[in-house]
Amino acid sequence: MDLKILNQLEHNAKLTTEEIAVFTGEDGGAVAEAIARLENEGVIRGYHTLINWEKTDKEYITAIIEIKVTPARGQGFDRIAERIYRFDEVKALYLMSGGYDLSIIVEGKSIKDISYFVTDKLAPLESVLSTATHFVLKKYKERGEIMTGNKPDDERMIVSP
Repeated sequence: MDLKILNQLEHNAKLTTEEIAVFTGEDGGAVAEAIARLENEGVIRGYHTLINWEKTDKEYITAIIEIKVTPARGQGFDRIAERIYRFDEVKALYLMSGGYDLSIIVEGKSIKDISYFVTDKLAPLESVLSTATHFVLKKYKERGEIMTGNKPDDERMIVSP
């Protein structure tokens, strides 16, 4: 039941408990209890809205930064990751396999803001060996949603009890 509920919430966090119960075929009370438990256990970390900022007047830029670091003895990458994810500019941070160690998604008002973040906050950290910054020019799809054009109508059928 948990996975059914999580799948529904991931697709649309605005669904009511009753709607989730209908979509999953579960009892509404059981769904409400499961959601509360999943929140308390930290499985559900928050409820977010995906906004296409390109359709607004807000000016901002997104960058993906590859970072090579020296892991801390006995703590691996966790210590440097914690230092980095505490910066307000950092929207996401991932430990990677391959040619670099960490990947971060950063947002700022301008290229200058991102540059300041990299040169004055990120690069000076003692474990950071090198960075490579890539600026996002256009978002086509994000978190499973197509970001170009208008939002297509919801294709699910309406189910009534």
